[in-house]
Amino acid sequence: MIKKIISGGQTGADQAALDIAIKLDIPYGGWVPKGRLTEDGPLPEKYRLQEMGTSGYPERTEQNVIDSDGTLIFSHGELSGGSRLTQELAGKHGRSCLHINLNTINAFHAAQKIKSWTVENHIEILNVAGPRASNDPQIYQSVANILEAFLYLDMMGDVPFENEGKSGYQSENRNSRNYPRTLEEAVNQLSNNMALKDKVTVANMTEREMEALYPRLEKYIRVNFGLLSGNDDLMRSCMVELNIKNPDDRDAVELILKVFWKKLRDTHRLKIVK
Repeated sequence: MIKKIISGGQTGADQAALDIAIKLDIPYGGWVPKGRLTEDGPLPEKYRLQEMGTSGYPERTEQNVIDSDGTLIFSHGELSGGSRLTQELAGKHGRSCLHINLNTINAFHAAQKIKSWTVENHIEILNVAGPRASNDPQIYQSVANILEAFLYLDMMGDVPFENEGKSGYQSENRNSRNYPRTLEEAVNQLSNNMALKDKVTVANMTEREMEALYPRLEKYIRVNFGLLSGNDDLMRSCMVELNIKNPDDRDAVELILKVFWKKLRDTHRLKIVK
C-alpha cells in the first residue's frame, strides 16, 4: 500500500499528485528547487515540500527519484525534456519506473496497471512526475483522475471482501443454495462481507469511480449470489427494480452495486480510514 507520495512541485502532473495526496489524507513530500521555483513563481506554502540548495530542476528531480521506491511518469505521447530525464535518472539509480502514455490507455486500465506495478515492485513511497501545465494543459486533470482511482484500488487491497477466496465460504453457498433472494438481501450480504475500511472507501467514491470497480466485483457477485446457478428469485427482484422484462446477470450486478454504493453513501460517508 502506498504510504507516501512525492513530487517536484511543478505545475501540471506534480501538483496534481500533491493535491490528490492532500485530498485523500496521504502523507506527501518531495524536493523543490531553491526559492520553491515553479513556472508560475514560488510554490504556494500550502505544499509542504523541502527546498534544495540549488535552483536547478535536474538536481531536485534526481533527489526525488533517489528518495522514492519507484517513479510514475505521465504524459500524452512520448517522453521528452524533464520527463525523459526523470526516466533516465530512475534507471541510473536502479529505481523502478513506469511510464503511462495517456494517448494509449484509458483511465481505469491505467489505474489497474499502476496498482499491479506498485504491488510487483513493493512500492510504498511513490514519486510522480510528468509535464508542466504550460506544456500540457490537460495533464493536471488526467493525472488527478487516474491517481485517485488507483489510490482507491490501493486502499481496498487485493481482496475487497473479508470472506472472498476462502473456499469454505464459497462452498457453503454453492451447496446449501443459501443465496440472497431479493435485491435488499444481496445488498446486505455485500455489506456484511466487506471490511469496514473498504466500506468507507467505497462510500467516499464518486459514482464514476464506483462504476469503474464493477468489472472487479462482478465475478464475486455472480458466483456467491448464484447468478451463474439460476437464482431466479434474485433476478425477479432485480427485474422489478429495473422495470425491464428480460434483464441479464450483468444488469443485475450493476443494479446491486449501484444500490449498495448508494446505501454506503448514507451510512459510511466518512473520512477515509487508513
